Amino acid sequence: MHIRGYAYDDRLRHSLALNSRVSFKRWIAVVAGSGDHRFAKLESCALEILAMDILNNAKSVLRLEAEGILNLVDRVGDDFVRLVDLICNSTGRLIVAGIGKSGIIGRKFVATFNSTGTRAMFLHPVEAMHGDLGMVCPDDILLALSNSGETDELNILLPSIRSIGCRIAAFTGNRESTLAKNSDLVIDVGVAKEACPMGLAPTTSTTALLAMGDALAVVLIDQKHFKSSDFKRFHPGGALGQRLSMHVSDFMMSESMPTVNEDDVMAAVIAVMDRAGIGVALVVKPDRTVSGIITDGDIRRLLARGKDLFAMSARQVMTPKPKTVRQTLPAYDALNLMEAFEITVLPVVDINGVVLGVLHLHDILGKGSFKFNGM
Repeated sequence: MHIRGYAYDDRLRHSLALNSRVSFKRWIAVVAGSGDHRFAKLESCALEILAMDILNNAKSVLRLEAEGILNLVDRVGDDFVRLVDLICNSTGRLIVAGIGKSGIIGRKFVATFNSTGTRAMFLHPVEAMHGDLGMVCPDDILLALSNSGETDELNILLPSIRSIGCRIAAFTGNRESTLAKNSDLVIDVGVAKEACPMGLAPTTSTTALLAMGDALAVVLIDQKHFKSSDFKRFHPGGALGQRLSMHVSDFMMSESMPTVNEDDVMAAVIAVMDRAGIGVALVVKPDRTVSGIITDGDIRRLLARGKDLFAMSARQVMTPKPKTVRQTLPAYDALNLMEAFEITVLPVVDINGVVLGVLHLHDILGKGSFKFNGM
């Protein structure tokens, strides 16, 4: 490698760092403090080399940990499916246990599970052997975390858990370990190499463990049909939770509403829909009560059937008596209504059915940056 006119290779770095019995950084400090102007360019070169070493090292760690996660993909098999089925059909909780770094990851598992509809609890193995086992019930499931599978504090807990009647699942990097052999289900989270240069600090292994836990949590969200409105109940302090605790009036479009008359021709209806940009037109009577709704989907279906759309009126195309909401309705109730009927837009009306606005799914969930009361 050539940098600013100086040849540099691993042999030079080795000589500077080892043969001189000083670190590369120390060598730079010596050069910088020498006061000799002849070393100025060499100092700049050395600093640039050091920066390159730092960046290359960081990128190497990220690549190694990414590979560790990707290598898990082919190991997600039958035991993973059985674990999901077991959790979905359980009337108890998912008890997560681990020691050290695995324990820290386990606590994150529990936080994610609880906020997404799976009841979970962290059990410290040492505390469990000193009374906390009393919190475990026969219909609970134990998820034991250990990369080596030979963590004594965790493995000594297994017979007691088994005697209570719990099923045991293990996330481990060693399928032949004591933990694996004493578990009903085993999910392999092993990695080929830790990112730590000494191979001592859990790095790649904890990243892989965390990723597998996220995979389990997300699959459970889907299997349990967990909805955004459910998230609000479990997460009232979060951004989405705050939005869902507001009311329809906080989000509805009340100006430049896409309203048309029943006798309007479809060319005029389409022009109104295009200006509003939300994919619907509300069909209203002369007294401004809602009589129907026209969506982009209605138009596509008519065109697909070969209908002469532009010879039709709004009354002929609209879906009559659409679902509506009041402006005082909580946002999470409106969201539930949208999900139940698989719709994305709701007309907002008063007690007499007079249109006040229109509510879109994106207005509730947030499109782009969240905004609260104009803030």
